[in-house]
Amino acid sequence: MTDSVKQTPPLANADKPATRAEPPRCQWALTHIDKPFYVAYHDHEWGSPVHDDRHFFEMLILEGAQAGLSWLTVLSRRDQYRAAYDNFDVQKVAAYDDAKQAELLANPGIIRNRLKVASSVGNAKVFLQIVAEFGSFDAYVWRFVGGAPIINHWPGHNDVPITTDVSDALSKDLKKRGMRFVGSTIIYSFLQATGLIMDHTTNCYRYRDLST
Repeated sequence: MTDSVKQTPPLANADKPATRAEPPRCQWALTHIDKPFYVAYHDHEWGSPVHDDRHFFEMLILEGAQAGLSWLTVLSRRDQYRAAYDNFDVQKVAAYDDAKQAELLANPGIIRNRLKVASSVGNAKVFLQIVAEFGSFDAYVWRFVGGAPIINHWPGHNDVPITTDVSDALSKDLKKRGMRFVGSTIIYSFLQATGLIMDHTTNCYRYRDLST
């Protein structure tokens, strides 16, 4: 720009980035609104119907790892879990030997709990048995909700249950088949995470997206 061209004075506060109004979200997502990965999980994944067996296996392992801990603790380690667990390739995890489990227990990027690590390998073997019986884990698990998501209409966070008859039934069946860390509370979280149950509260913008 030459000196002969009159320049427009800068707008007041032009150096400050424009702020975008945040959409209304479930209360649990707001507890760590400063964590982009946590909010992204709420916005793009939680409650969305899943039909991919690798994703189902990942969520089973992560939800089991959460037992006694916060979801933030586990979700913040998701990339480390994917690296440690061969991107949750269930065939590979089912074949983990004692040396590989010892390697996992020495990995500071994951929850180093001996029972949880051992159960992840055992659960992978059961997962494969289910796939062999039903053709896919997807075909197996969606039977528990009649093949379509259960759409709930909870007005607030405190209205959302932590277990239901559905989670009780799936938990009982998985335990009978030999899985561990699959109690009804863990399984209800798993069902919410994978969209078999849609529990975004009615004041959340994702409720509108997923309930129609």
